[in-house]
Amino acid sequence: MNAKLFFSLSLLASSMASASALAQEPAATADHTVAVTSKLQAEDIFALEFANDVQISPDGRYVAYVRNSFDIMTDGTRRSLWLVDTQSGQHTPLFADEHSYGNPSWSPDGKRLAFTSNRSGRNQIHVFWVEEQRTAAVTEVQQTPSQLAWSRDGKQLAFMMAVPEPKSDFAKSVKSVKKPEKAEWGKAPIVVERTLYQRDGRGVMPSSYSQIFVVPSEGGSARQVTTGPFQHRGPLTWLADNSAIVFSANRNTDWEYQSRESDLWQVSLADNSLTQLTDWPGDEYASTLSADGAQLAFLHGSNAAEPYRNASLHRMVLSSGAVEAIVDDFDRSLESPQWVGSDQLTVQYADRGRIKVADVSLAGELSTRVSDVGGIYASRPYTMGMYSVAANTGAIAYTQASAYDLANVAVQHEGAARTLTGLNDDVLAYRDLGEVREINYTSSFDGTEIQGWYILPPGYEKGKRYPTMVEIHGGPHLSYGPFFAAEHQRYAAEGYVVLYVNYRGSTSYGKDFAMLLDGHYSSERDFADHMSGIDQLIEMGIADPNNLFIAGGSAGGIATAYAVGLTDRFNAAAATNPVINWVSKTLTADSSIGQIQNQFPAMPWDDLAHYWKRSPLSLVGNVTTPTLLFTGEKDRRTPMAETEQFYQALQLQKVPTVMVRVPDAYHGVTAKPSRIVAKIEHTLAWFKRYQKD
Repeated sequence: MNAKLFFSLSLLASSMASASALAQEPAATADHTVAVTSKLQAEDIFALEFANDVQISPDGRYVAYVRNSFDIMTDGTRRSLWLVDTQSGQHTPLFADEHSYGNPSWSPDGKRLAFTSNRSGRNQIHVFWVEEQRTAAVTEVQQTPSQLAWSRDGKQLAFMMAVPEPKSDFAKSVKSVKKPEKAEWGKAPIVVERTLYQRDGRGVMPSSYSQIFVVPSEGGSARQVTTGPFQHRGPLTWLADNSAIVFSANRNTDWEYQSRESDLWQVSLADNSLTQLTDWPGDEYASTLSADGAQLAFLHGSNAAEPYRNASLHRMVLSSGAVEAIVDDFDRSLESPQWVGSDQLTVQYADRGRIKVADVSLAGELSTRVSDVGGIYASRPYTMGMYSVAANTGAIAYTQASAYDLANVAVQHEGAARTLTGLNDDVLAYRDLGEVREINYTSSFDGTEIQGWYILPPGYEKGKRYPTMVEIHGGPHLSYGPFFAAEHQRYAAEGYVVLYVNYRGSTSYGKDFAMLLDGHYSSERDFADHMSGIDQLIEMGIADPNNLFIAGGSAGGIATAYAVGLTDRFNAAAATNPVINWVSKTLTADSSIGQIQNQFPAMPWDDLAHYWKRSPLSLVGNVTTPTLLFTGEKDRRTPMAETEQFYQALQLQKVPTVMVRVPDAYHGVTAKPSRIVAKIEHTLAWFKRYQKD
């Protein structure tokens, strides 16, 4: 099938699907119906969609984006590629089929769109010609490409790709016996020699390093331009004359032990020679080049042995190498700098549970453009989202979030913002969602101000008290916001008031607030932050003091496990992938080096008392609260053995306990829609068992 015919058929099929989605009727799912009910149901989760990786064309005319939807038959996420005309509002698919698409990137002239897809059997870079409606694969590589970047003249594409390292001398020297034909042997042993040998989501990794490649944008052989046993990272930034690419890397011999170090480097495409552009203590990354090609802007984070740091914005004059700060005294962490012309940038940052995009002058003056970015995390209300800027006009496209919907595509230009999609109108418009309200109070520990939100059950009656659960976010250096979350709305649909707060240690409130948990994670301090919120809801006449519940995942799971060692006020608890013993965690998890260096005062064997004090296991003798534990069996961030320790300890204490083990799941235990449902429904069943009349 030729590309034009394929595109036409895809366009027809997906346009019909789009038209159906926009109609004011419930949408069909795999069993052809959506339940007739006013409350959010478990099966509704499979029907949810959200936009991500929105990329606006240089002239601002089009927005390409990845449309994420759940597949009830494969229990996976479909990632299709769609296009929105910002002038007419026309919303059409580029590719919406059984294959997966990602990394959309516009050519400098806006006439082509590069992306990655597995449509040819494995992930390759493809280019779509917009006017001609033609598509071609431009790579034939063995590993998955990422971090696509067009050269300024549009003739080449740079990208990142893992390159396997050859076997070490030791591995090659091990003698083996030839397996007889048709013999059935066990799997061969895996030789591990690297310091950083594992990663959650991937397990024990083959020894490989991320290298930079270039390929002609019309197709050809990909050429590797960096080498060495180092992890190079993007974004990749072409110089104005297309002679070199700027990237970030730590190319020191002991880089695996330096969790907070990276510099900006430049690789020449003529001879692959390297030039180091920065050598500051800490990380320099996220480079971006001005329109005139004279200035390089980038972010910097310190290498202080602290769990949290703000990222500041700087610029370098390439002709002289002179560097000056643009924004280095703003008490928020900046992200994703992008030039608009040569005298202004845009940045993204989190502020009090919301993500904002702002213009930044070279004098460091910030001017907010939008403050409703988010919506790309379906299950919980994390402050996560992204934007892109049109290089020629300054218009921005972004993932727009609300308290009652996941991310849609929106654009903002000349002071006006417009929403271009309504991806969940076919589902959420027919559901009576719980009302999301903000709450502010002071912690009983030390009077620290805490901001949070609570969701009322649909049909809430003022003056009536309801079962109440506090749900605690992970990180702990992350944040929640007033965004739609499938888990929280599902709990509310079953009659719970759901409290979620940005306790001390959360991001988006400045460095001092984030550092309030330094050395006290978890502890009586964040425990007080949550209990004070519950007490506030009791005082407001909303929460039922006889029906209180606690839940959380990762850092929230740790806080949950710690809390039940400090109080018996909760009817039941649900801890998802918690840490129970910090000694065993830090010495088995993929985050061991960085966590020990930046979160703890010493190695575990040098300060065992501190590790033990922060461990929920130290309080297990106090626990009487019925506790559910929910963890992926392949979790490498908070390994399954952590959950097993708590389960067996509680069993020895004869505390009602259930352990839910999720096969083949990593730390992102809700990465599949069925697992989002499983987590919610196991929690609801457990809480119902201990709910009082």
